[in-house]
Amino acid sequence: MGVSIQTTQNVRLEYEPASIGERILATLIDYVIFIAWAMLLLLVMAGIGRTATADNMVFGAVMVLILLPITFYDLICEVFFNGQSLGKMAMKIRVVMLDGSPPTLGAYLIRWLLRIVDTRLLSGLVAVVAIAANGRGQRVGDLAAGTTVVKLAAPLTLDEVVYETLPENYSLTFPEAGQLSDRDIQVIRQVLHRGNEEVVRRTADKVKEVTQTQTMLPARRYLEIMVADYQFIVSQKD
Repeated sequence: MGVSIQTTQNVRLEYEPASIGERILATLIDYVIFIAWAMLLLLVMAGIGRTATADNMVFGAVMVLILLPITFYDLICEVFFNGQSLGKMAMKIRVVMLDGSPPTLGAYLIRWLLRIVDTRLLSGLVAVVAIAANGRGQRVGDLAAGTTVVKLAAPLTLDEVVYETLPENYSLTFPEAGQLSDRDIQVIRQVLHRGNEEVVRRTADKVKEVTQTQTMLPARRYLEIMVADYQFIVSQKD
């Protein structure tokens, strides 16, 4: 089951939720990082002088240095790495808002606070049950924050990014294509290459509304022509 997310351009896109296995593997990768960090600091501690007073002070300082980054790791990573921890980066998954808006600090904070319920109690069983039950890949923290974790789409290929060569005698069909922006065209091209027919139809309806164009062309053909017309208009300005 896909997750339907409406972008800021009012285009509804379908994302595939990250699987339970992917999220567990991402967490395990993060735990490996925790262990490596703790071992590094303990090795540093082992190399310091051995007086009783120094040992007690150093031990306390090292424990703080170990526990503080681990405690705030998920929150800091998701805030500064756009919804990803290092484990999520490795698994190519990311936290997103269900309403299509960028995740806020408040959303990340809620997810972080409720991680205690999701992953600390019963060794993560609560999170696994919640993700499996709701169909949108949401643990308890996600349900409260209005977020989910999705698979990142593969980067656009060169064929998807590079504009097609237009014939020399190309005839403009929709001059209104000039009202669109490069970002709009990127969204349309992504929909054409990766969206299902329902997403294509909704996108075409939104473009018609924005540009005030009317046509009986099929939705996919209409969007293809709009992209070509935009390319033609831009080329005339160069």
